[in-house]
Amino acid sequence: MTETMFMILPIWFIAIIIGVPLYLAISLAGTAFIVINGIPALAVPQKIVMAANSFPLLAAPFFILMGNVMNYSGVTTRLFRFVSVISSWMRGGLAHANIIASVVFAGMSGSAVADAGGLGALEIKAMKDAGYRSDLAVAVTSASATIGPILPPSLPMVIYGVTAEASIGSLFVGAIVPGLLMALALMVTVRAIAKRHNLPRDKFPGLCEVGRAFCDAFFALMTPVILLGGIMSGVFTPTEAAVVAAAYALVVGGLVYRDFSLSDLPQVILSTVQTTGLVMALVMTAGLLGWALSVARIPFMVGSLLADISHNPLIFLLIVNISLLVVGLFMEAIAAMLILIPIFVPVAMANGIDPTQFGVLFVLNLMIGTITPPVGVVLFLTASIADVPPERAIRAMIPFLIPLIVVLGAVTCIPSLTTWLPHLLGLGG
Repeated sequence: MTETMFMILPIWFIAIIIGVPLYLAISLAGTAFIVINGIPALAVPQKIVMAANSFPLLAAPFFILMGNVMNYSGVTTRLFRFVSVISSWMRGGLAHANIIASVVFAGMSGSAVADAGGLGALEIKAMKDAGYRSDLAVAVTSASATIGPILPPSLPMVIYGVTAEASIGSLFVGAIVPGLLMALALMVTVRAIAKRHNLPRDKFPGLCEVGRAFCDAFFALMTPVILLGGIMSGVFTPTEAAVVAAAYALVVGGLVYRDFSLSDLPQVILSTVQTTGLVMALVMTAGLLGWALSVARIPFMVGSLLADISHNPLIFLLIVNISLLVVGLFMEAIAAMLILIPIFVPVAMANGIDPTQFGVLFVLNLMIGTITPPVGVVLFLTASIADVPPERAIRAMIPFLIPLIVVLGAVTCIPSLTTWLPHLLGLGG
């Protein structure tokens, strides 16, 4: 069976390269393994359905719905205005506002693409109108969007928790410190660039203006407070938090700000269904391929190979980092997670690595992949929004990869960055 899988995987990679939809390529690889090895064909629908039969996966469509409602209801405009007011006195204030807004918006969307496509369009326009270079606006927006899937609530963390059978609550809380470190590191980078290029700064607008902007954005700013407060206090689970978030977004957008109407609902629902359908197609077909890899003993072979290289957990994590950064160059993040989690997680657990640390590290690696070519979905999305040629966007992005790599190194070498807060709150690892 192992030999069969090694025959199938190259065909799978070729299918991806020539443009076969990823979920279809994954399902064909898993189905081919079953047929060639004489396994009953009934195993195909069984494994696909079993992969979707998970209560925590209910969080996915509700978090996606919340992000779509927030984008349609004018929340992003109020949010960005507030953070622009409080950061305008700094040199390169709009770039700093871009990062701070991503931190707050992370508590709403949990998606890098949602951040870049919704809030990012507003941020890029504001920066260009204020005289910032377009490629710099693209780089800052793309880099800050990677914070969204790290800080809770996070769709990739939900997918990771379900696939790796890890505590989603612990992953959510454990990612808070790394997410804030990402924001701080990016702001330090912006400060250095601002001084070198003499980026614009404004006078402090005054407490009255800050107060007005805060009041206008108050209900939007309460979203992460309600979600994190509810999860950390045990009022609701991370899965239930997704339902609360979606309901809160509908109330705020429709009744408080009144920028969201019933006429917008069909388009929001359609967008949510499309995104959820794509995510679930990947989850279900990857469940089939993951089972095939397991039957073919691929995870065992990879684990044995890594064990022969070194029994040192730090060396193992370094190998994982390099592997995931390379994979992130060529594969969409959720697909890469679904395929590689069954391979790497058992080895990580055997090496005594904390599951929360490994989960945060895993997701962070792949989020960096969303802003690196040749796939770089977030980078190319923001470049398209700003009408910046890809090569200029890539050059401008390079300085912002450095702080993210530094934070990744810190998460790798200092487990307490991800484990301290969950242990303090008594959450399972």
